[in-house]
Amino acid sequence: MQHFTTTIALSLLITLAGVNQLMGQSNAIPADAQQAVKTVRPEAIRTHMSILANDSLKGRKPGTRGFAMAADYVVGQLKALGLQPAGENNTFRQNVPLRRWQVKESNSSLALVSNGRELPFTYGKQFILNPSPDNPNSDIMAPVIFVGYGVTAPDLGYDDYTGVDVKGKIVAFLNGAPATFPSNQRAYNSSSKAENAVAHGAIGTIAFSLPTDLRSRIETAAPRARQGITRWVDKDGKPKSTFPALKGAASISDSLAKLLFANAPTSFSEAMGQAMKNRPQAFPLNVSVHMKTQTDIAEDIAGFNVVAVLPGSDPALKNEYIVQVAHLDHLGVGRPVKGASTPGDSIFNGAHDNASGVAIMLETARLYASLSKAPRRSILFVGVTGEEMGLLGSDYFASNPTVPKDKIVANLTLDMPFFFHPLLDIVPYGAEHSSLNKEVKQAAAFLGVQISPDPIPEQTVFMRSDHFSFVRQGIPALFIKSGSQTGNPNLDGTKLNLEWRATIYHTPQDDMNQPFDFNSAAKHAQLQFLVGYLTAQESQRPTWNKGDFFGTKFGKGNVGQ
Repeated sequence: MQHFTTTIALSLLITLAGVNQLMGQSNAIPADAQQAVKTVRPEAIRTHMSILANDSLKGRKPGTRGFAMAADYVVGQLKALGLQPAGENNTFRQNVPLRRWQVKESNSSLALVSNGRELPFTYGKQFILNPSPDNPNSDIMAPVIFVGYGVTAPDLGYDDYTGVDVKGKIVAFLNGAPATFPSNQRAYNSSSKAENAVAHGAIGTIAFSLPTDLRSRIETAAPRARQGITRWVDKDGKPKSTFPALKGAASISDSLAKLLFANAPTSFSEAMGQAMKNRPQAFPLNVSVHMKTQTDIAEDIAGFNVVAVLPGSDPALKNEYIVQVAHLDHLGVGRPVKGASTPGDSIFNGAHDNASGVAIMLETARLYASLSKAPRRSILFVGVTGEEMGLLGSDYFASNPTVPKDKIVANLTLDMPFFFHPLLDIVPYGAEHSSLNKEVKQAAAFLGVQISPDPIPEQTVFMRSDHFSFVRQGIPALFIKSGSQTGNPNLDGTKLNLEWRATIYHTPQDDMNQPFDFNSAAKHAQLQFLVGYLTAQESQRPTWNKGDFFGTKFGKGNVGQ
């Protein structure tokens, strides 16, 4: 009985401590902001999503009438809230010149060269090639060096290039990065292989997946690869985010990867075993590859971003900006897909990806606009183009902002936040890298939301949306997504997320006929508003944490002491 009484007393103390903590967080948030949070409208988010994901917009592909319709709708909503134009020439628009390139398969090939003989392979079944805008008629033949994951991470004591000279060679590497890496560094190193290969002097790359990785099969990658690549181009027509020193880049099948190792000092299975043990490795494969790539310009696309501003109220700080971003685009119209809610549906509506993020951004803008006094710093709202093509609109804006770049102090991006269950916890990608973690914790505590680690690090989420364009410019950024808690012991949030990615992501099934939880969506709007508002109110601009990987690599001086 005494034990039972003690337990009750302890529980009461814990409850009171929680209430006191919440009250403390509440007191730290001004009453005006608290009042704005209470006015959030789940149904408004549903309405915005329904309009942006309507069949009439034909999947919002950049350069199409459907994208322009989406942009016009967003501009109309922002104007109605009293926001001001912040694009080019006192408009709500920033032009983003885009160009697409494709491989001409009939003039392109890949063959293994051994003992003077070439063994050719089949495009689309055994290999695919990346377009090379800088080398439209590339023809290389060179020895192949296997470099494990192709990762150099001195901060983590890991380097796959140790002990080999790859200058003038083709490097072969596995997709992904060691599972022992922290989630966001794993994401970065998984996505910077070409850059690293060039830094070591390679002239070509060959990528393949572990046999256990079913997400990167050539058969499934080929249809999208055949759409080519799109990049933004500068005023001289030169593409950005390409690597001219690379003369060829291929992805190959498991069977072809095994052939690469036929004369190697280490067998394919042994090398895969070492990779799965996260051990660096590098050795010559004692075979050469002949790679020919003809790249043609497929089309120029008149892309554009939508940019609006809520001017700040502080005489000095109003010249600094918090940038809230969501991508307007999706994949347009493709081939009919079986299993869609409408048989034969070919419209990639992108309801969750990313009509949801834009809808939440519009509701977040309304919360800001409802304040009796604007935040101290100005808030920029940017609907970007070309996210699905490689974060192009956000990269263009972050590289060529319509406000002074050194006055952008933080970015908050929202992209398919996953609201198919109550929002009980969040994964704030990027929070652990900068002082923005303080505002995230404060907002989450006020809303009664827990903070959780990345449940799916293998998906390399940190590299896959528009916030990373700002990170690359040295600007602290956040990408907040739902966590895995559902409140239902029979519903696994991580499993639900992975199943959605496997069956609905980037298909016509991503329409409004899904079991969205719009109360959860509304809580995302509250989070975006509170984190942005609290950051805008701080006298000091956000800083990268001292010694942080991304702050050190990109931070350009705004690193905490």
